[in-house]
Parts: sequence; structure tokens; C-alpha cells
Amino acid sequence: MSATRGRAGVDERHVEARRAMVIEQLAHRGIRDARVLGAMGVVPRHLFVEDDLDEVAYDDRPLPIGHDQTISQPYMVARATELAAPRAGDRALEVGAGSGYQAAVLAQLCAEVYAVEIVPALAARARRVLSEIGLSNVTLQCFDGSGGWPAHAPYDLIIVSAGAPRVPAMLADQLADGGRLVIPIGGNDDQVLALIQRSGDEFTTSYDTRCRYVDLLGRFGVGGGAPAA
Repeated sequence: MSATRGRAGVDERHVEARRAMVIEQLAHRGIRDARVLGAMGVVPRHLFVEDDLDEVAYDDRPLPIGHDQTISQPYMVARATELAAPRAGDRALEVGAGSGYQAAVLAQLCAEVYAVEIVPALAARARRVLSEIGLSNVTLQCFDGSGGWPAHAPYDLIIVSAGAPRVPAMLADQLADGGRLVIPIGGNDDQVLALIQRSGDEFTTSYDTRCRYVDLLGRFGVGGGAPAA
């Protein structure tokens, strides 16, 4: 992985913070997939936050990225990724890309990653950072992704990085046979990370970790429309 931002050079402080994050926040809390832990240990989370949050970039909490959005807590990124069970040849979709961090983690684990962000300013910044760290297998566009991205379907896995009251049917329909969809489901203060798995025309749903994500915006989400950029 390459990086060209001013903060992107090898910095032992960031290396140590990332190592501690993987051990203390992820492995010690039950993340077991070695590939997921490896990806979380490689992606420079500090590049996906604002400069003034550099010192807390690897803290065990979400951080604001502007426009009432956040970069998700490292544990939730790792757990959502682990539930989605990415494989090296997979095609992945992320809805609600925000800072681009979750897409960057998926890019370490999958062949192709498609990501959608509804806020233009966030999409532009995420695209720039992903390019600067050399992730050429991520395609990120700005539009209402609450109904997925049919043009590149089917997907082996889909991660929705925003909460919704129910699973958008169009997203589930874009799963390949054997595909996995991970999405936070529930109300404002009572969400749970759900895993939907497709087998032919049948879908099974299981529930995992309680969580609190920002709302999924757009036609099939909570907000009913795009915010002003």
C-alpha cells in the first residue's frame, strides 16, 4: 500500500496505535478472522479522519467526519467485515461509504469493491484518500445507494454502514447465490447488526451485535433524501 498525504509517511506512533487497536479492541473482544485482523492492521485509519482528530484516530469509538456522519468504531467495522466473510475473489458493495474506511478494509480482502456515498463532499474526500493510498480496486460513486448499485450486481457480499428500520429488498436481491448482506437494523437507540444470507431464492437472517450507526439516508432509508453538501 502506498500513501502520499502529508500525514501518510511511516509514523511509529500510528503503527503502534494500530497494533494496539487490533490486539486490544478487536482480538481481545472476539474478532477471530485472521484476514480481517490483518486488514485492520494495515489500513491507516488516521488518514480517513480530519487532521485535528489524528491523535484519537485509533480510539475505540466512532468519530465525526462532517455532515452529521461518522467513521464507525473500529470494532464495528471489524465485526461487520467478519460477518460478511470476505474471500479473495469476491465482489463487494458498501452502502454509506462515508470516509471510505470500511471500503479500504474490504479492498484488502476482496477482488473488487464498489462503494456508494450519498453526500457529495464525503464521497469526493473518500475517493481522494482511497486513491492516495493506492487502492485501485475500489470504485466509489456519489448517489442514493439505499437501493444498492444494480449495474455491478450480483455481489458476493454487501455491507451497509448505516442503520435502517428494515432490510431494503433491492439490496437483498443484488446478492449472488451464497452471498451475505450485513446491515444494522432497528430504531434510533435499538439497532442490531443483522446478517442475511442467500441460497438460491431463499434468504435467512440472523442477528449479532447490538450497535448504533448513523441513519441510512435515501429513498429506502431513514432520512428520505440527501442532505445538503
